[in-house]
Amino acid sequence: MHLSNRSTRFRLTSITGAFMALVLSLSLWAPAVQAETAPAAVNEKGKVTALTTESATAFLDTFFDSAEAKAQYVGASVVVVKDGKVVAEKGYGYSDLESKTPVDPKNTTFRIASVSKTFTSAAVMQLVEQGKVDLKADFQTYVKGLDFDNPFDKPVTVENLLTHTTGFEIRDPQQEDIHDDFDKSVSMEEYAKLHMPPVVREPGSAYMYDNFSFLLLGMIVENVSGEPFESYMQQHIFKPLGMDNSSFLLNGKFKNQLATAYDAGHNPLDLYTLSPTPMPQGGMLSTAEDIGNFMIAFLNDGVKDNERIWKESTVKSMEQYRSSIHPLLPNTTYGFEAAFQLPGAGSSSKIITKAGDLIGFSSYLFLIPEQNTGVFLTYNQTGALRNFFYPAFIQTFFPQYAEPVKFKEYTPQSADELQRFAGLYADLRLSTIVSSLKDGGKEPGQLSISDAFIGPRNLIQVEDHLFKDELTDQFTAFKENADGTIYMKEPYLNPFGYEKKGQKPQGFRDVQANSPYAEAIYGLQSLGYYTNDANEAFQPKNAVTRAEFIEDVLKMSGLKASKTTPPADTDWATHPAAGYIQLGYESGMIAGADEKQFKPDQVITRQEAMVMIWRTLQLQYPNELFEDVKLAGQTDAWAVPAIQMMVKLGIHGPEVKVLEDGSVDFLARKPLIRQEEAAIMYKLFTQPTDKIVAELMAKQSKAEASPEDEKPAEDASAAPATVNPE
Repeated sequence: MHLSNRSTRFRLTSITGAFMALVLSLSLWAPAVQAETAPAAVNEKGKVTALTTESATAFLDTFFDSAEAKAQYVGASVVVVKDGKVVAEKGYGYSDLESKTPVDPKNTTFRIASVSKTFTSAAVMQLVEQGKVDLKADFQTYVKGLDFDNPFDKPVTVENLLTHTTGFEIRDPQQEDIHDDFDKSVSMEEYAKLHMPPVVREPGSAYMYDNFSFLLLGMIVENVSGEPFESYMQQHIFKPLGMDNSSFLLNGKFKNQLATAYDAGHNPLDLYTLSPTPMPQGGMLSTAEDIGNFMIAFLNDGVKDNERIWKESTVKSMEQYRSSIHPLLPNTTYGFEAAFQLPGAGSSSKIITKAGDLIGFSSYLFLIPEQNTGVFLTYNQTGALRNFFYPAFIQTFFPQYAEPVKFKEYTPQSADELQRFAGLYADLRLSTIVSSLKDGGKEPGQLSISDAFIGPRNLIQVEDHLFKDELTDQFTAFKENADGTIYMKEPYLNPFGYEKKGQKPQGFRDVQANSPYAEAIYGLQSLGYYTNDANEAFQPKNAVTRAEFIEDVLKMSGLKASKTTPPADTDWATHPAAGYIQLGYESGMIAGADEKQFKPDQVITRQEAMVMIWRTLQLQYPNELFEDVKLAGQTDAWAVPAIQMMVKLGIHGPEVKVLEDGSVDFLARKPLIRQEEAAIMYKLFTQPTDKIVAELMAKQSKAEASPEDEKPAEDASAAPATVNPE
């Protein structure tokens, strides 16, 4: 589920998110949560279009002129290179919509976000080939003075940093790392010391997209070379490549040439800057032309205009995938990651890519070394444009990489053998991304998977540990470690990392296995949100206070307490949950006429709790979709839209009943108790709300409602901060 924030969201995720982690989105410099890649309408089967200036230009013009594409960008810049030359280089739309300034692929700069990691890696690899950095060495050989815990007998190596296999606890940038104070400067070292994570998994054992590791790589470049990071990049990467419009610092001409950022509604976003300064993991600014120069040199074995930037062996090493959960699903190289899956084909190990997203910007770089071909696309609207561009390009010019895999005859495992994969899986990086795996019945070789985005579908086993999604023909794979840990990699929610199977829930002494709330309580226990001790009491009938609810929902969203000190005259200023209450106000979950009185220790009613969640969800899910829900019992007027939404989306426990006349009694004014809270939280993790809403919208009449049929929406913001109009 995606709960949106009222204000501009500082984030890198591109399509949708999970639960409240993306309300304020601490996963700012993220790989995109991917939309399903749609097959493009291309040539007749068996025909291949040669990649030439004429064919590339025709393809680009047709693609960017389509209604589907235009909805995904305000301005876009693209370059295609092949055999050492630029085949096509074009701008589409506007770098600034208000002034109608067109995109210039030579001069319009874009924030290329995580594509920056490719260039940071390229700098590290220069130092490796010079013998100044050893990939197998502990990274602390080159970065001193960082205190962190590593309980394993393996060090975190430079190679681990490059391949996102550090085992670090997640450390994504914070809200305050995107700001408008252009005079503020935070050094890489200062930032690293402040945010250094512990090692929580054995280094090398799992793949988790890791922004912090590339900050450390930037520090290695600076420490080993003896040059400031930005200076090194300018002198040893950008200048030799002729990348005159590239920088890691937003100043001077780069500020003037930067495209305006836009949200999904094509509304302009304020200019912002980043901390630390510079940011090796996501702060690079560049143009399509400059990235074209890089691709030409890289595909030419490291040579540009007879000047060698990298050794041929270095380039080859950067093209090689270093880990995979299955050969069809590689993870990363030194500086690149696997391409989007194509139906039935997986992610080709012959293609290396890098995606990047920052607020108002998305980019995608992909190289096919054996075809001597590279493509770079960037646009000033965070979104899914690249998810449609990439398969369309591949199927048009290189359909051999989209050919479905022909598997050898395979005897699938029995339902009993596959039972070990059943359970809840949480993404290593975005813990609110949860998948539920169940057995597929008595049929061998089948599992059932469900999540909050797509809903349930079957997985059909095609090889050991490899399954094909019956819905989309894409692959999901599993990895079993010697210690019994099971990881999964799936193609939709976050293909740039693994999900880990939760621990076996031990239950609680006061929650029976046949309780209608057991699935929710045990599920959250499996995911680590409750103590996993059967001797503990859960106290399922205890009432939940307002402070407990806001703290629980935000903690389970992966969010940390606000660092802002609450005003001294508020009634929560000294409360143990003050940081979360403050965050509730900042995120818009708590609102009302009285901003001083929250009454944190007062028992929260069910309708109050639902309004808190609704305040965020209503910005994504229109209230009119839920107005046909007929409510029974007593619900205050200000809570009606919230309760209607929760009923339609199924965000509630089994205590909610549908009466004979079709109305629903939500028990809105009753106190919320712990087992009911658990059911709500569990549904936020697992209920396929995006799918439900899509189906509702498909059924909705396209005709505009006449003015006399319209009615004003209830204004829940008129309620006091406590959400209870007493």
